[in-house]
Formats: sequence, C-alpha cells, structure tokens
Amino acid sequence: MTDDKKPAKSELAFGDEKIHWDQDMSYGDYLKLTDILNAQHPLTDEHDEMLFIIIHQASELWMKLCLHEISSATRDIKANDLSPAFKKLSRVARIQGQLKQSWEVLATMTPFDYEKFRPALGKSSGFQSFQYRGLEFSLGHKDEKFLELYKNAPENHKFLKTLLETPGLYDQALQLLARRGFDIPADRLDRDWRQDYAASTGVEEAWLRVYKDVEKYWELYELAEKLVDIEYHFQQWRFAHMKTVERIIGFKRGTGGSSGVHYLSKALSHSFFPELWSVRTRM
Repeated sequence: MTDDKKPAKSELAFGDEKIHWDQDMSYGDYLKLTDILNAQHPLTDEHDEMLFIIIHQASELWMKLCLHEISSATRDIKANDLSPAFKKLSRVARIQGQLKQSWEVLATMTPFDYEKFRPALGKSSGFQSFQYRGLEFSLGHKDEKFLELYKNAPENHKFLKTLLETPGLYDQALQLLARRGFDIPADRLDRDWRQDYAASTGVEEAWLRVYKDVEKYWELYELAEKLVDIEYHFQQWRFAHMKTVERIIGFKRGTGGSSGVHYLSKALSHSFFPELWSVRTRM
C-alpha cells in the first residue's frame, strides 16, 4: 500500500528556534536572490567597480518602489481617498532618504579608484535611467525630447510616454482642490499634460486659503505638506548626487555625454510643486 502523504518537514534546531530547511519555497526562492545576487558583472578586475554596480542597482530598486507608491497615491487622490495616499507619500519621502544615503556610500570611492574602470562604462550613464525620468514625469517635470533616449527600448518608451501624456501627482492634487470648491484656473485643470507644469498665481491663492485655515482644510493641508516633504527629500537626493559627482570627477562631462555637474546643478533649480513653496512667503 502506497503512502501518498508528504514526509514531515525536516528541522534544524538553533537553541529554542526550529528552522524548516526543505520547505516548498525558501527565503531565497521568494526573493529571487539567485537572480539578484548574480546580476553583478564587472567589466574590469578593479575592486571598486562592484561598489559602483551595486549602488546603482540598489538605487534602481528603490526608484521602482517610489514609482509604485506614487502611482498608487495618485490614483487614491483621484478617488478622493486621501488617508492611504498620505501613507504612500510618506513612504516615498523615506525612500528618498535611502537614495540620498547611497551617495554617501559611493563617495567613499576616490577619483583614482573611479578612473581605473570608468573607460569600461562606454557611453552608459545614469542620465539614461528610465525610472529616474519616470519619477520626474510622475511629479510633473516633463520634457518630451527625453523619449528619444528610449526609442530602442520599446517597453521603457511606452512606460514613459504613458506618464508623459497623463496627469501627474500634482495635477491630481489640483483637480482635488477644484472638487473641494477652490477656484483653480481652467488652464491648470485641462491642459496639455505633455508639458512641464508651470506656476500659477491662481493655484497659489488656493493653497494660501488652505494654509490660512488649516483646521477647516486639514486634509488638504496635510496633502500639501506630504508633497513638500517629497520635494524636500528629492532635492536633497539631487544635491547629494551632484556633490558626489563633483567629488569624484570634478566638472568633467558625464560618460553618457551630459554636462555632468552642470546638468545636475541646473536640476536643483526646478520645483515640482512651485506654489507650495512660494505660498510660504505670503503667510
């Protein structure tokens, strides 16, 4: 007679802890660690190239999570469901703290260390990161010409084109203000979503009402501060990036042809949510 019952799980004892080691799915299986930990392929024998690869791979994973959270929070705001949006936006700001810290680790690499493997990078550059571009598009900083960078990567091109052509996080926040009875200019509620968002005096007036009567508009005030928190941490991340690049390569051009520090410095002057910053001067 055949016993079809599965054998009892084997266990390893570690003091009072008992660990099953022949489970159907292990920790490594669930996280696909074999794939992740075998995704580092340095092109040289230089010690610091591994650091360079892992920092950028980890940053891309964090950016993937940022995009996941922002996309969901944007849908929540569109659906007038702000509580879960607040949680997700707070998470994005904390993730950006992790991204900023990654530059602290990369800054342990000296110019001498980097120059030993930099030629092997060819024309590859963080400037080409489609996920970073997706974050900018999601937050309202759009420029259609960047799509040209991804013409040979159809899935990335489609992903960014969709973000380019649809309302972003801040656009949905303004739509929400309008639904709550605020006088938002029509050219901010129905516009060419492919264009970069530009500041509006009318939008600033709406946010001023919120900030002058916080108790009455507490939800909208909290939303505004969550957005400010995201931009605050995003700019810190950008600044850390710029200073790390300056520390390692000075004012040389980037490997992908960008102007390097000059480009990164220029990005610091851009505001995703301009009225949320300008309104502070009027309070």
